[in-house]
Amino acid sequence: MAPRPPAALSLDLDNKWSYMKTHGDVGWDSFPSYVDVVVPRVLEFLRQRQLTITFFLVGQDAALAKNRESLAAISQAGHDIGNHSFLHEPWLHLYSEAQIESELARAEEAIEAATGRRPIGFRGPGFSLSEATLRVLKRRGYAYDASTLPTYLGPLARAYYFMTSRFSAAERQQRQALFGHVSDGLRPLKPYLFSFDGGQLLEVPVTTMPGLKLPIHVSYVLYLAQFSRRLALAYFKAGLRVCRASRTPPSLLLHPLDFLGCDDDRDLAFFPAMNLPSAVKLEVVSECLEAYAREFDVLSLDRFSRDRLAGPSMRIEPARFRHPAAPPAEGERAA
Repeated sequence: MAPRPPAALSLDLDNKWSYMKTHGDVGWDSFPSYVDVVVPRVLEFLRQRQLTITFFLVGQDAALAKNRESLAAISQAGHDIGNHSFLHEPWLHLYSEAQIESELARAEEAIEAATGRRPIGFRGPGFSLSEATLRVLKRRGYAYDASTLPTYLGPLARAYYFMTSRFSAAERQQRQALFGHVSDGLRPLKPYLFSFDGGQLLEVPVTTMPGLKLPIHVSYVLYLAQFSRRLALAYFKAGLRVCRASRTPPSLLLHPLDFLGCDDDRDLAFFPAMNLPSAVKLEVVSECLEAYAREFDVLSLDRFSRDRLAGPSMRIEPARFRHPAAPPAEGERAA
């Protein structure tokens, strides 16, 4: 039997407050959390399937004593740890380079204190990325970035968020690049080297359907499962087959709300598929990951990235971004 090709698996541990903040909901600044519920659930789910993944942690959560036991359990279970910023602001691309440096340093310090692990990988909140961020990552010794989502559908996701919220004109302007631009669909799917003033850095995109560039990560599958579970799973499995046929090594993304349902939280009803009970969502996630493991050798994103760097030479892409590198107003950045 031929060996399975490699694939990556990671989870962005966005907390309840971060979704509320991005959505413009009041009360986020008291940092309501579901970390103590979702982390044990996810760790047991992964243990039963013998999967080791990379968790991207938010520094603000790691800095709060109430979350430290749960976050420490992630590294104790053998999973890798990535940096998902400190304040989880999807407008990170608007920060000055000095602000980005401070943001990453604060997150690293808090994450290492909570887990005992210093991150070597980064994923921007809301897939936010800029050349300044790449320069800071390179200077700080990161091995890879995983912030790009090559899809044409980013503006549709942003429009959905805008329709379900009551943003001011200033807040809409701040979030104008949330989930990316149509042009992001032109970015490569296979890992490559970003080239910029300051060097090169490995980029591992979140995989979308080769050719069509439609999302195939589990949150999107759960959204489709609201209408037809059978068709949603068929769509996901078709995406895996296209990845294999095109020799695209996939990097699959998970979110905490993939493991939480309406029976766990009613405040996040604006989020797609949060009308489903947790038991139903866990069944869908289980079917997705079992199919993933049948088709591919599933690795943590850290290990997957190390293997890419040790492999044959990769495509080099210039770091080009549409958004300006202007800092936000200080009042908007307050935590």
